Amino acid sequence: MSANAELRMDQLPSDPLLHILSFLGFRDLIHCSFVSRRLYDLSKHNPLWRSLCCKHWLLTEADQLQSGASWHCLFRRYYVDLGRYLQYYPGLKKAWEQLMVFLQQRCPRMIASLKDGATEVELNDIEVQIGCRLPDDYRCSYRIHNGQKLVIPGLMGSMSLSNHYRSEVLLDVETAAGGFQQRKGMRRCLPLTFCFHTGVSQYMALEPAEGRRVYESFYPCPDQTAQDPSAIDMFITGSSFFEWFTSYVHNVVTGEYPIIRDQIFRYVHEDGCVETTGDITVSVSTSFLPELSSVHPPHFFFTYRIRMEMSVAASSEASCQLDSRYWKITTSDGNVEEVQGPGVVGEFPVMTPGKVHEYASCTTFSTPTEYMEGHYTFHRLANKEEVFQVAIPRFHMTCPPFREPLVRTKVASSASRFDRDDDFCDEDDFGHQRGINMAARGSSDLRETSSSWKPDRQYAKSQND
Repeated sequence: MSANAELRMDQLPSDPLLHILSFLGFRDLIHCSFVSRRLYDLSKHNPLWRSLCCKHWLLTEADQLQSGASWHCLFRRYYVDLGRYLQYYPGLKKAWEQLMVFLQQRCPRMIASLKDGATEVELNDIEVQIGCRLPDDYRCSYRIHNGQKLVIPGLMGSMSLSNHYRSEVLLDVETAAGGFQQRKGMRRCLPLTFCFHTGVSQYMALEPAEGRRVYESFYPCPDQTAQDPSAIDMFITGSSFFEWFTSYVHNVVTGEYPIIRDQIFRYVHEDGCVETTGDITVSVSTSFLPELSSVHPPHFFFTYRIRMEMSVAASSEASCQLDSRYWKITTSDGNVEEVQGPGVVGEFPVMTPGKVHEYASCTTFSTPTEYMEGHYTFHRLANKEEVFQVAIPRFHMTCPPFREPLVRTKVASSASRFDRDDDFCDEDDFGHQRGINMAARGSSDLRETSSSWKPDRQYAKSQND
């Protein structure tokens, strides 16, 4: 080839050109189609758009066959409908698909409560109704599923402690708009969830006002020491709807949250929080209860779930019975307290090879972070004189980040605490529940932390009925 010969694009073989085009995003691919007739034809190559459809819309071969359209046309169809959500759609669609697979296997009744996606027109109408713009990640998720019917159990997690029960429904956008807040202290806040039993909701701030950051999610917590009832502290649960929802789904589908009686319980298991002594293994998971907590006065309510398991390979002579417990409790301000007493939550479980015993208990602290560790004392069934200790691993209890309102009219006072097992909730595997001393948080406190609105439907229908 002569030195002055020009290399023309339309003289290149198609295969290397298509390989080059496969590295382009859809916008660059469209731009290339305007360069020449050759590139225009190649840019319509079906495999190029198949990979883009899979990347941006998570479409499968079955979706394409069902549509009867080419991959290029299918991409264009989805882009016209959902193009504004391109940044969020793949992550949210994947989260919803993973959640649906998980629910089908572990909580099939919950799937029937999910509602079909809302339309663009419906979401636009809601924006007009509340006078606020909905964030695109929220809109995108609600295009896929418009929340949940007002039923129990709620999709967004449950918690059960004796006479206290919480199960949060993911509100559909119409019900959420009905609870949109304009009152002082909660201005421009949209409820994301609702619990019929406690009245508690998680909210999303649609505008940066009253100390809140735009689009962050939170549990409102009235400042009980302030003279102004609009002084509301916030337990932060997410920086955006996308982060809030996808992180929750990740915890569900990876097994971080246990499934108990077809409900998702928001217990968190700390890495390494497992201890084996001889044939017995003890592990601990914890959960923070915002509806029973307050920032002012400082009162942070935690529950923890303990699992004891004796190895199936243990000999029958290893069978034993728990006699007592010992706790060493350390708060973030350095205070240390030791607690000991007979049994656990009023029981003296017998451990035999392969047996698992689980129970839940709870405590409150005046500091937002603390940890507990200790041991159980057992005796052998075959020889009551043989007494030994089983270690309980150290586990931390940390409340979510919290934020105060911009103006507080009264300085917070210190809070009391209780942390003895005699005051603990008494619950074995969430089956037979046996009382809790809730004196530190009376029913009046529950009413104070409740939402000021309720969905039109007065009672939730149990899916277990």
